[in-house]
Amino acid sequence: MTIEFSQLNLDPKLVQTVTELGYTTPTDVQAKVIPLMLDGKDVIAQSQTGSGKTAAFALPILQDLIYGGNLRSVQALVLTPTRELAIQVAKAIGQYGRNLQVEVMAVYGGQSYGTSKRRLKKGVDVIVGTPGRLQDLMRQKNIDLSNVRTVILDEADEMLSMGFIEDIENILGETPAKRQTTLFSATIPKTIRRLADSYMIDPQSITIDRKNLTVATIEQRYYLLSEKDKLAALTRLFEYEEVGATLVFTRTRAGSGKLANALIQRGYPAEALNGDLEQDARIRVLNRFRTGQIKVLVATDVAARGLDIDDISHVFNYDIPNDPEAYVHRIGRTARAGKKGIAISLVTPGERRHLNRIEGYAKQKIPVGVLPTEEDINERREQKLVKKMEIWLERDRCRREEEIVGKYIAAGYDPMKVAAAALKLARVEEKQRPIEKIGEVHFEKRKSRHDKRRSSAGKGKGKNYRKQVQRRGGNSRSSVSHEKGMVRLNLSHGRVHGVSPSEVVGAIASRADIPGYVIGKITIRDQHTLVDVPEDYVSRVLGQTGSYNFREHQNVTIERATV
Repeated sequence: MTIEFSQLNLDPKLVQTVTELGYTTPTDVQAKVIPLMLDGKDVIAQSQTGSGKTAAFALPILQDLIYGGNLRSVQALVLTPTRELAIQVAKAIGQYGRNLQVEVMAVYGGQSYGTSKRRLKKGVDVIVGTPGRLQDLMRQKNIDLSNVRTVILDEADEMLSMGFIEDIENILGETPAKRQTTLFSATIPKTIRRLADSYMIDPQSITIDRKNLTVATIEQRYYLLSEKDKLAALTRLFEYEEVGATLVFTRTRAGSGKLANALIQRGYPAEALNGDLEQDARIRVLNRFRTGQIKVLVATDVAARGLDIDDISHVFNYDIPNDPEAYVHRIGRTARAGKKGIAISLVTPGERRHLNRIEGYAKQKIPVGVLPTEEDINERREQKLVKKMEIWLERDRCRREEEIVGKYIAAGYDPMKVAAAALKLARVEEKQRPIEKIGEVHFEKRKSRHDKRRSSAGKGKGKNYRKQVQRRGGNSRSSVSHEKGMVRLNLSHGRVHGVSPSEVVGAIASRADIPGYVIGKITIRDQHTLVDVPEDYVSRVLGQTGSYNFREHQNVTIERATV
């Protein structure tokens, strides 16, 4: 049975606002969470991105402000994993509360401390922020959480994977014990359960069915090819598909910039959207994308958080994500507002395991496609040219051009040759887009038993064997990581200081505001620790050196490892 917002016991002002915003009926998560929160219950909601969860907690928060009095102090706190999501959620709460005198503020890394302090001093009702920056403001005594009545943990599993668990616990410890806590998470691992047991009171658990994880209106397919041929394949597909506004995902920030530049050189209007951009620059890039000044946006997962554009025709996974949920989030940015969309993944043989995991998670097979050939591209180019010609012939608005052609004919030129020369000129821009070659796909051979015995010959030989390796020139302090695209950093504390791998991940992810899952190999030595970090995150990690804390050890430094 379909229900209306007016049936959820919401204040008439809020019902009027959501109606004005174009919402007719609540989504599943809204219909289940709103009544529980209005009843004062703690809630654990397992719900995916795009299910309408922001309104599910925003409307009860605003209702509490209506009937709870206007204290002009922080009464509701929403924690999010990234600044993009913090900005998006704060904006949404502001929209839902536009008929109320409500002050909503987003707090995140990179924001001016001065601006934050001034706004907090004037009085804020709702704060939406990342745990790291919120902790900084708490340490500086710039924020008071003693009047908080509602706490929301949005995308809790993502925050925990980024190492924010300690920050979250510290923040919750500063809020009143008698508060309402609601937790939203796409998955509910054991760490989420432990957090709920410690900080929530008899929480009501709801699960929104994972059906339709990949929207039926999205056409999905993948192409199997070598890494070196991805750019050639992408440009061929750009020419062959009926491409509109296009979002291309890369794994790293460095990769997004490099790909955007390569596309620009080939005549495609593209820009990169990544964590290197300041917020003002990000807004300008998105505005150019919305207005069609740029056609291709090359983004990382983190930078694309909160991206809300309805007219994206294609999503390309230039680098297929390791996480199936990340894949679902990515492709869900097309086929919005009832439109159809296309999601294409470029997959190398070594990445097929990620594709298999995605198919298992979504419970559907993704078909493999065949890349267009050079002949296909040339034929498509000619089709487009002919179509343009037919349009102009039908319009019959070429008077000045007809005069020029008449002069050439009067001078004795063959009309056919004049027309052919004109078409040749019209095709000049195609030279900017050479059809690049695509090689054969090479599959790695499985190791034979003999090969496996040889490759494992050095295993299990203990301390003496490792010493022999080091004497032969092996150096565990190399600045070069074993993984492509990673950089080895050196942390000034190690085993004797009680450092553990989980603490390394937690500290770096929290202070540098990067996802914990991107951190690579960690090697803890007696006096120091080696940690691999993706190249595009290195500057952010090094920029926080001296602010990393491990138990009683404060101001721990981190630097590039030396050979």
